[in-house]
Amino acid sequence: MDINILIAFALGVLLVYLIGRVMMVPLKFIFKLLINAIIGGIFLWVVNYLGTYFNIHIPLNPITALIAGFLGIPGIITLFVIQQIIK
Repeated sequence: MDINILIAFALGVLLVYLIGRVMMVPLKFIFKLLINAIIGGIFLWVVNYLGTYFNIHIPLNPITALIAGFLGIPGIITLFVIQQIIK
């Protein structure tokens, strides 16, 4: 076998690996953001649903939805603490 063919094959495998690696990083970030948004939305719904018994309500508007979506459960806790400080 010719050494040039082996080098080309090795570089091709390395190139495929690097392209796959570059494509996976944004997908992991998007997947993590999507999971955070789902968990934040569900937790916001649970807080509002169960909060009716304890007189707790976090209004649903674009700002609270973005905070819940990006930060997840810590975002909901932050919204609750801010609401309690403002009251």
